[in-house]
Amino acid sequence: MAKWIDITQPLTNDMAHWPGDRPFTYEVAATKEQTGSANVGKITTSVHMGTHADSPFHFDNHGTTIEQIPVDTYIGKAIVIDVSPYKTITPEVLKKYNLKGTTRLLLHTSLPNNPKHFPEDIPVLDPSIAAYLADKGIILLGIDMPSVDPINSKSLETHHALYKHGINILENLMLDHVEPGDYELIALPLRIVGADGSPVRAVLQPVKEDLSDA
Repeated sequence: MAKWIDITQPLTNDMAHWPGDRPFTYEVAATKEQTGSANVGKITTSVHMGTHADSPFHFDNHGTTIEQIPVDTYIGKAIVIDVSPYKTITPEVLKKYNLKGTTRLLLHTSLPNNPKHFPEDIPVLDPSIAAYLADKGIILLGIDMPSVDPINSKSLETHHALYKHGINILENLMLDHVEPGDYELIALPLRIVGADGSPVRAVLQPVKEDLSDA
């Protein structure tokens, strides 16, 4: 059986965070010597730190929260495609790739995977891709960037377009070490009631072609 590939940003105290957002910190809040039995850790974080899932409530006060999204959205067949040659990803770009047979799409863009650096500029996902992807049956879009919208966007047009077309969002994946192709994906968010998002542990396993009937 093929090994699972970790595509999750490691959560560290020196990782980059969205300007103005709460940074991630981990500390041992109580030591074994203090408690007499165990070390007890404490984290403080935004739910959008590192590799994470957005829920529609993140950008829509009437949107669903993270625990309301069906769990099987984040488990199943996925395809990774390399769109790194393009500064703007449009339907015309996506038409160059075969998306048949999958409902989860992961985009490897030109942005280098560097969890300790927050980018000033990122490739653009045109909002018009939402209708195209929905027509292809996509229910989950994952990217290796902090956001599906430009860093300075306040309108979050691509977030809204994806939500309108029933497509959920994963952000800050680590895909530099992943070859394009078909995979099994597990990227489960925490069941945080009422939350606008959640960190996830995202992993891929290559799907091998079944040659038993060949």
